[in-house]
Parts: sequence; structure tokens; C-alpha cells
Amino acid sequence: MAQGVSNSAACREVGINRRTGTRWRYGRTSTDHAGRTRSYPPITQQPRVLSTRFLSEDERVRIADLLRAGNSMREIARQLDRDPATISREIRRNRDPRSGVYHPHQAEQRAAVRRSRSTQGKLRRNPALRQFVQQRLDQHWSPEQISVALRHEFTDDPEMRAAPETIYQALYRPERGGLDRDAATKLRTRRRARRPRRRLDQRATRFIDPGTLITQRPAEVQDRIQPGHWEGDLIVGQGNRSAIATLVERSTRFVMLLHLPDRHGADQVLDALVRRISSLPSPLVRSLTWDQGSEMSRHDEFTAATGVPVYFCEAAKPWQRGSNENTNGLLRQYFPKGTDLSIHTAADLAAVATEINTRPRKILGWTTPASQLDKLVATLDLPDVATIG
Repeated sequence: MAQGVSNSAACREVGINRRTGTRWRYGRTSTDHAGRTRSYPPITQQPRVLSTRFLSEDERVRIADLLRAGNSMREIARQLDRDPATISREIRRNRDPRSGVYHPHQAEQRAAVRRSRSTQGKLRRNPALRQFVQQRLDQHWSPEQISVALRHEFTDDPEMRAAPETIYQALYRPERGGLDRDAATKLRTRRRARRPRRRLDQRATRFIDPGTLITQRPAEVQDRIQPGHWEGDLIVGQGNRSAIATLVERSTRFVMLLHLPDRHGADQVLDALVRRISSLPSPLVRSLTWDQGSEMSRHDEFTAATGVPVYFCEAAKPWQRGSNENTNGLLRQYFPKGTDLSIHTAADLAAVATEINTRPRKILGWTTPASQLDKLVATLDLPDVATIG
């Protein structure tokens, strides 16, 4: 390789595997069965070539000279052909913290130290941070929810920070992150490894009479300003033999789950919906949007019994009731596909709904659906509705 031969060509010449040659070139550390660690230095010390997007030491010397000459940030950036934000960030991050003076050679050293990152992930290096993340994962929080909670709870501690991607990598790469790979099953997808997202809608429309289509729904429903507009659907179990009815209020994202212990045909869904909707104050129930599933074939009887109009999505367009689709995705964490949903009692459903309704949501500014419903009830001056859900 000192003669200019590439790594692959040198490995072929010596008769070793390319990966072995790479380990020889860059060095390696191995641990035997007794726990003893041995380090093998690299056969060559290759100088690190930095990308031109990083400031060089010569550029830092010029920055210091131009600063002493009284030039502005924009003028320095123009002379170095850099973005003004790059110059401003360089001076802010690498100047002397005590005097505030920018010394180019000290700045070069600070930048070099910052570039040398540990091979261990942040969660592995910080046990307190790892414990915080693990506890929230056990409560079925998403990585994004955990990341926001860290910023709110540890406002003055920059070490207690973790981006959502940091948590995902800690789950999918446990050798770096310090989290057990089994913790990945705490995520809503329950996957142990990442895979491309591909979900094609192949469902056929089963509803013969479309009723009133979503295109005729009032504008205030779409704006999510007026409360009391709900979206509903079924999540079905193994072999379509069991199901749970789900309802989501569009403005607060409050969730209600309807117990269907025996069957989930049109008769059973009608009875469950009438019982639940009739128990709510009228300002909290103004409309219901459903897909064209056969379980809503008696929608006219539901409207006659409750006075609540039903609107139906267009065929093969489930995104037209996106809040409910999103909620069903959350519920699959508790009720996985391909399982028997009839084993869950009404109390089980109430507990799951409570957990989801008391979990912070990004769409609500990291407040909870339950708190949003409480504000709504107070605004409308309604009687006690604490038993909703």
C-alpha cells in the first residue's frame, strides 16, 4: 500500500480477505473468552483528509486577522467565500470563553477535539439518560415524545438530550446505544430492525349505499375548529373473527373504544354506537365520519336514533379520516394484527383508551387529548363528563 496499491489489490496480492486487510490497515481491538482485551495497531498511519466544507487552519488565521482589522462577519465571509453563518458559528463556538477573543490556533484545537467522537452511542455513555429513555419506552412512548420530554424536564442540562433518531439507533443498534434490542418491541411497529415503509391499500369497497359522502360534509368539520365531530372505524383480529370499534374526536384527538364481545356485524356496531353516542352531551357529538364498511349499512337507523349525521369516505381513500387511521396505528401496539381481540374485556379497552388519552401528542402542542377535552368541557359549560371514554 506504501507503493500506491489499493486496499483490495493488496489483499489479493497477499492472499487475504479484504475485511482482514481493512482490520490490518486501521487496527482493531479484540476480546478473548477470558475477557482480556488486546489492541492491534494499524500497519500504516494514514493522515486524515478533511472535507473542504470544514474550515482549515489557514482560514482560521485569516478570520482572526480580518477580525482584528475590524471587518464585519459578512465581509469576512465574502473574502473567504464562505456563508456568513459559518463565520458567525465558528467565532461563537471556538473563541476563548473567558476573554471572548478569537485565537485561530486554539480554535483549530477545539474543532479537532469536537470532531473526535466516541464510538459508543450517547445513551451508553450516559446511564441517567438511558434510564429515562428506557422507562418511557416501557410506557409505550414514542422516541419523539421522549425527546421532547427531555427538553422540557432538563432545560438546563444539555447532556440530558436525545434526538428521536438517537433513540431509534440505540434500539436498532444495541452495541452502540446500550438499549436491549427487545426494547424495540415497545415501539408501535414492534419491529426489531428497520425496513422500507410500503403499505398498499388493497381493500375493496363493501358498502353498497354510500349514503352522504365526505365531500358534502360541512366546512367547519374539515377545519377542526368546531368540537364534536368524530371519526370511526373497526380494527379487526385474526381471520376477521373479532373486532374493536374506535372513535376519535377530530379537534381534541380524544379516543373511545367500543367493546364488541360477540360479533361485529351491522347490528352489533349499531347497538354499540347508539349506546355510546347517546351518553354524550349533544355539543360533543355533531357528526360521525366512517369508511364504506358493511358494518355501517344501518347508518340511517343510527342517525334516526341519535340525530347525528354520518358521512362516508370515498372508496379506497382511508386518508380522508386520517385522525382515526393514525389512532388505529397507535392501537395496534396494544392489539397486534393477527391476534384474537375477543379476549380483551371492556375494562381492558378502557385502560388502553386512558393511556392513549393521557399521553402527550405532537399535534396538540405536546398536551394530552384528555386535557384538551377538559378545556373543551369547561368552555362549553357542560355537566361532569369525566366518565367519557
